[in-house]
Amino acid sequence: MSMNLIRRFFQQESAGGILLIIAALIALVMINTEALSGMYNGLLQTPVVIQIGGFVIAKPLLLWINDGLMAVFFFLVGLELKREFMEGALSEPAQVVLPAVGALAGIVVPALIYAWLNHEDPVRMRGWAIPSATDIAFALGIVALLGKRVPASLKLFLMLLAVLDDVGAIIIIALFYTADLSTTSLSVAGVCLVILFIMNRRNVMDVPAYLLVGLIMWASVLKSGVHATLAGVALAFMIPMRNPRKPEHSPLKALEHDLHPIVAFIILPVFAFANAGVPLENFTLASLMEPVTLGIILGLFVGKQLGIFSVCWLLVKMKWAKLPEGASWTQLYGITLLCGIGFTMSLFIASLAFEHVGQEYIKPVRLGILTASFLSAVTGYLVLRFAKSSTLTSSNGTASAAS
Repeated sequence: MSMNLIRRFFQQESAGGILLIIAALIALVMINTEALSGMYNGLLQTPVVIQIGGFVIAKPLLLWINDGLMAVFFFLVGLELKREFMEGALSEPAQVVLPAVGALAGIVVPALIYAWLNHEDPVRMRGWAIPSATDIAFALGIVALLGKRVPASLKLFLMLLAVLDDVGAIIIIALFYTADLSTTSLSVAGVCLVILFIMNRRNVMDVPAYLLVGLIMWASVLKSGVHATLAGVALAFMIPMRNPRKPEHSPLKALEHDLHPIVAFIILPVFAFANAGVPLENFTLASLMEPVTLGIILGLFVGKQLGIFSVCWLLVKMKWAKLPEGASWTQLYGITLLCGIGFTMSLFIASLAFEHVGQEYIKPVRLGILTASFLSAVTGYLVLRFAKSSTLTSSNGTASAAS
């Protein structure tokens, strides 16, 4: 009976989001329990070394999680992006306009709010991109809890917006969060990329061969100063979408299917556990007013909904786009609230922004992310829970709200 319950749990759409919450709560309990805090910190600072001849990668466990496991996460994101661009919703321009512009506004407005509060300090300004991220697993998990109360069109809107938000995050990481570059390591990574491209063009269907070259590329990128997660995205776009000899089989889709449960149920919860530990001793309401913390809270909770909802309203009113079919304005607003759940992606960008400037920024950053994500999750759920669906569609294709 217990195995059946476990199996049914993991088959639910909300399972990944629930595991993220559980992992974060465990981290919060451990870091704030005197008997367990030493174990938590000691585990994350455990040195892990891989050495092959003169090639050495030596990092604490926390950085292996952030640089290694998250590369697998971004590899899966890359696979999903390629599939969507080639034959999914992103291949249909009419469906992309509203979430694409919304995603852009959802990146720019939170960043501006954060910058407005922190522009006087160049170190604090390193975190400008933290409130620009959306945690797709968490957001879709909450939507799944609401079942049929949320129209399928809105779920697609949220998915597309979050995917495009990930594209923005990838670009931001590539452009703004790189260290001093190693020409030698970059050259090796470039050679690996060329090899992968040739393999793709020559219709090589051996996925383990791609993964082997991709592993070498990841290690080279890790040593180069460019963040190693970008190697995962580059590798994903080289995986063949179609097999000319077996049209019914897609190497990319098969790999995506195999990776999804590993990422959703292992990698992301492990990342949440490793990065969500916020010591709450001496916590007061004044802690939420620190510029970094307040910038993240306002950026995620206010900036996301303000930026996304306002541009979507403008596009629909100007008839440049259509409201998702069967959705009301209230429901769309609820979805924009859920976009303020930064969590995994915000924690990841925060680890890049402040990893070299001292530990004093870790607590206020994590506190801001957890507070804003909690507020966004609760308010978004409540709005969607009590909102009414659209009952009428006008002649121009925009749904009229019944609430």
